[in-house]
Amino acid sequence: MDSSIFDKAQSILTNRRMKAVSENEQRISEVNSKIPQIREINEVLFNTGKELISIISNNKGKDISDKIEQLKQYNLGAQAMSRKILAEHGYPEDYLDIHYTCPKCCDTGYNGNKFCDCLRSLCGKLAADDLNKSSQLKLSNFESFSLSYYSGENYLAMKKILEYTMQYASTFSPDSKSILMFGQTGLGKTHLSLAIANKVLEKGYSVIYDSAINILRNIEKEHFSYEHSSEMIDLVMNTDLLILDDMGTEYESQFYNATIYNIINTRLNCGKPSIISTNLDLAGIARRYDKRVVSRIVSMYSCLEFKGDDVRLQIRKNSI
Repeated sequence: MDSSIFDKAQSILTNRRMKAVSENEQRISEVNSKIPQIREINEVLFNTGKELISIISNNKGKDISDKIEQLKQYNLGAQAMSRKILAEHGYPEDYLDIHYTCPKCCDTGYNGNKFCDCLRSLCGKLAADDLNKSSQLKLSNFESFSLSYYSGENYLAMKKILEYTMQYASTFSPDSKSILMFGQTGLGKTHLSLAIANKVLEKGYSVIYDSAINILRNIEKEHFSYEHSSEMIDLVMNTDLLILDDMGTEYESQFYNATIYNIINTRLNCGKPSIISTNLDLAGIARRYDKRVVSRIVSMYSCLEFKGDDVRLQIRKNSI
């Protein structure tokens, strides 16, 4: 794990924890001023904590388990009374609890002596964001996709694809289906995949968007490096949404073909959605890749065929 990414994730978790504690102190102050009974109970709980510290420090080497259990039961009773009074005054029963973003680790990043899932997820999102810095993510959205370049049956087909991808983006979850966008160049595959990426990022999910060749080169470089790193392949496998653009433009090699299948198969098995765009049709994919790749895509992906005339050429002609 990259140390700078890890340090940034830890800093974010620290800020979350401090914010949760600060907000809790504000709620305690608010309730203490409005409900005297709660203030008295909070003072009792505070004094019980001091008493516990005193018992431990003054009875070293002695069995104090009974005394600790008595204090525990007393505290539980006081807390139950506090929750009841809060409810009677229209507050949620857990209003005075500290509301951490991650209840499992209390925003520390550690669950026991292991990294918490929230820390791993945050590191993955930060690493994906860093990887996407050089991409054209912000250049495309659904609003700028025009159907005016399509006509007849092509118009109807592309209208359905636009509606499908907009719905996909608005309802995206880690359980969403994978998508294959295929068809000739210049028909909007990259535009709509970028538009989906932007919407999914807005929802707070991690997205990796890049051309197939760039991702494969990075995986290959790490795989055959002296350190034999797996950072890139781990990011690709674990991101909430992977978008492989221009699959089929990479060099043909046994390593690349095996890696493509591994990515597709592993993410499907883990239930993680991917979007693949390619200028190849299904027959072309079958000729280029292992038959298992086509089988997995056809059976498990939503296959969207883009139709029409090259939009970029149309724009160029109209500008002359």
